Amino acid sequence: MDMQVLPAILSIVLIDLVLSGDNAVVIGMAAHRLPSHQRRTAILIGGGAAIILRIALTLVATFLLAIPGLRLIGGLLLIWIAIKLLDQEESTHEGVKVAASMREAIFTILVADFIMSLDNVLGVAGASGGHLGLLAFGLILSMAILMFMGSMVASLINRFWWLAYVGAGVIAWTGADMVFKDPLARARLPEFSIVAEHVLATAIMAAALLFAHWFHRVRGAARPT
Repeated sequence: MDMQVLPAILSIVLIDLVLSGDNAVVIGMAAHRLPSHQRRTAILIGGGAAIILRIALTLVATFLLAIPGLRLIGGLLLIWIAIKLLDQEESTHEGVKVAASMREAIFTILVADFIMSLDNVLGVAGASGGHLGLLAFGLILSMAILMFMGSMVASLINRFWWLAYVGAGVIAWTGADMVFKDPLARARLPEFSIVAEHVLATAIMAAALLFAHWFHRVRGAARPT
């Protein structure tokens, strides 16, 4: 039994480490502008609510992933979140007051975690082989990784502002990748190789960052002095 469980545990740990990274970036970017005590609270509340959300998603993950258009909508929402977060970061960096409420941070964390957790949940469910104990372990571990990495990302962005571009890029790239994986998009787009999909996702990521920067500049120019 131990020889069967150990590979499953290792698989779950690897899946959580690989697939929880982009979620942690969203948490860090959404919460880092809050005061330190509110930041911890937002990450704890957002992370706690997200684990309940993941348990619910586990029950319907396979069904949800089969719905044409769901990943497409989710991917587009992630690209929008990346643009919004980067625009806010640029405004804050230039000294323009941007609202950073705990409610807004928690809402952003939950929306992004819902969108980005489908693949993670399905991967953990597959690695657990239907073992409820292993499944629970995978879900709890993923949330521990999210809370720890989210706090670390928030601290790093506070110290190195330019990392906001990296974080927004990761979120936008993940959204573009989800768009290409959606059955509805695959049925209407030409068949691309994996390399071509990654190149296109990178191009979409760059376009999203440039648009966020351009939109911020246009809005800043229109702001009364």
